[in-house]
Parts: sequence; C-alpha cells; structure tokens
Amino acid sequence: MQETPKHLKRLVREWAAIAHDRELAKALLELGGHFDRWTRGEIGAFELNNLVHRFHDGASREIWKTYATNRLEPAVAFAIATGVLRREELPDQLLHHVAGLIGLYETEEPIGQTDLPRDDRRNDFNRRSEEIL
Repeated sequence: MQETPKHLKRLVREWAAIAHDRELAKALLELGGHFDRWTRGEIGAFELNNLVHRFHDGASREIWKTYATNRLEPAVAFAIATGVLRREELPDQLLHHVAGLIGLYETEEPIGQTDLPRDDRRNDFNRRSEEIL
C-alpha cells in the first residue's frame, strides 16, 4: 500500500476538524434548545441534567468516536456523503483521495434516503470503516 503524501494527510486532518466542528455544533444547538426550555420553565433542572448526560453519553460520544482516529479518510468521506461537508468547498485533491469511500457510502446509503437515525447511521459507518481499513 502506498504512503499518503503529507500534504494530503494535512488536508484530511483539516477537513476532518471542520466536519467534527460542524457536527458537534449542530448537536449542541439541539442541546441548547433544552436549556431554552429550562429557562422558560418548561422543564426542571433534573430533566435538563438528564438531557445533558444523555447528550454526553450519546450524540457527543458518537461524534467523538468518528473523529478520534488516526484514519480520518472514512470520517471525511462519510461527512461528504451525508452533506456535512459540501463537495464544492473541498480541494479537488482531497475529493480524489477519498472518492472511493464517498462512493461506497453513497451507494450503501443515499443521502436523505435512510430511515436510520443519525446516531445509528454513524454506528453503521464506524462498523463499515473498520471493515474497510
């Protein structure tokens, strides 16, 4: 297997960080909505605390598991296939580098055409990535 050039490794890391930030920001916005409900008195402190713990043990952990790896190409490809990263914003070299993985994820899971919740899709992604690598 051929070694990936350093400039491509850097691009993969940079865009994985961007995708990680976007996914975490989206999940935190959802959590922020619960803080708004608490501020309005719609839920109590215990319920909010429970929601924070569920966020930490659920969405936050799944996002972290996706990007806490030395092999970030599958994470970047998944982010592209699911629309977290847009093709038009990415360098052509990076798109070419992960094209095969993007194709795999799009073939197996067309964007917006799955009944699985995002966390279940992410678990499936993590399992498939391990099989590929």
